[in-house]
Amino acid sequence: MSTVSETCESDPSDPPPRSCPDLDVRDLEQRARLMRIITRLIAVSDLGSRDIARRAGLPMQKVSDLLSGRLEQLSLEELQTLREAIDHELSTS
Repeated sequence: MSTVSETCESDPSDPPPRSCPDLDVRDLEQRARLMRIITRLIAVSDLGSRDIARRAGLPMQKVSDLLSGRLEQLSLEELQTLREAIDHELSTS
């Protein structure tokens, strides 16, 4: 076997290369910003973690991940759902 053919072959289990890394950076920045906003909202609300998870329709583990700073465990949509749930509670209080 030639060395060239070995280096050109890829393992099917390898993830596909990213076509635009800027999108990943923007997504991460948006999630980090939302995470900061949500943790501040949680601090001023009277809601517990279980109440927040229930109102957002997400597992308790997601709220735990948020409060522990595990940003990689939360999608942008999940963060937006959490923010809306907390905003709704604060606006009705």
